[in-house]
Amino acid sequence: MAIELDHTIVPSHDKVASASFFARIFGLETSPPMGPFAPVHVNEALTLDFDERQSDFERHHYAFHVSEAEFDAIFGRVKEAGVAYGSGPFSRADGQINHRHGGRGVYFEDPNGHVLELMTRR
Repeated sequence: MAIELDHTIVPSHDKVASASFFARIFGLETSPPMGPFAPVHVNEALTLDFDERQSDFERHHYAFHVSEAEFDAIFGRVKEAGVAYGSGPFSRADGQINHRHGGRGVYFEDPNGHVLELMTRR
């Protein structure tokens, strides 16, 4: 059996708002709260469990390999929502995408400052 990441906990200031933002941008559904978490099922194998933290927390980088059609849909929702985006991890607000490895990629932040990356080629 291949090792697969099943779930990870995403720290946030408001777990429901954070899960809703992620689900809306990625075209997914939120799930009912499960214990202290607001889960979003990314696919059959991965769930992001948004957890509420009152104090500061470390910001994380979450990278997603997506198809060209998924990139178009998600990137369209990023632009429609007025979320700043950029071509690199340190240029997340330059209003550009990148074309690494012959694909497309973009970086943007969620409301908690986590860096979200979309890429069509690994």
